[in-house]
Amino acid sequence: MPSRSQSLREINHRLLFWLDAMNTQLDQPAVATPEQMAALLSELLTAGANLRAQPIPAKGDDVELDQAIENYRSSVERLRELLPLIHRQLLAERSRLEAHRARVRSAAAWATASRQTL
Repeated sequence: MPSRSQSLREINHRLLFWLDAMNTQLDQPAVATPEQMAALLSELLTAGANLRAQPIPAKGDDVELDQAIENYRSSVERLRELLPLIHRQLLAERSRLEAHRARVRSAAAWATASRQTL
């Protein structure tokens, strides 16, 4: 079984993978896919369980764990900065879908009315 610091390093690696996957070439976050959001949530839950499993030793007692926790904190802060952008993009996508749905309903109503007049 891997140590806490090893587990946290692996979680950090996966978190960075998913965070990097959400960035485009211009460092503008892309719309997060459901797969990306599910993976991020899974990693955060796993890290939370890992960190709550045992008391965290005083800073300096386990340098490897201290570094893993600091890297995890950096990843979480990066995600926190991305969340408002993701939220805005999801709201824009919802608006686009609602507009498309309205056009489809309008076209369906027109088609139904056209059939009735024929």
